Amino acid sequence: MRRNQNVTQELDFKELQNLAAEILGIDPNEVQLDKSFQRDLAADSLDLVELIAAVEDKYDVELSEETLEGMKSIRDLWVFLEEKQKSKAEA
Repeated sequence: MRRNQNVTQELDFKELQNLAAEILGIDPNEVQLDKSFQRDLAADSLDLVELIAAVEDKYDVELSEETLEGMKSIRDLWVFLEEKQKSKAEA
């Protein structure tokens, strides 16, 4: 079985922290819920594309362009993943 976590499993913020830190080239401890991707974490548009692609692959989700436009912080991404997990669990 693939190591990739499915959103029907329990989400682990530490895994999201590590994934974001690896892609953004920063310390995982810098990745906190209220950090803005661009302002606080200095992520450029290419970083965000890479991060979203990795999140989609790891958590087996798809982010629409509309969803992406509203996603400004780690918290926004985390809430999106929690909502996807909840809706898949209820399905």
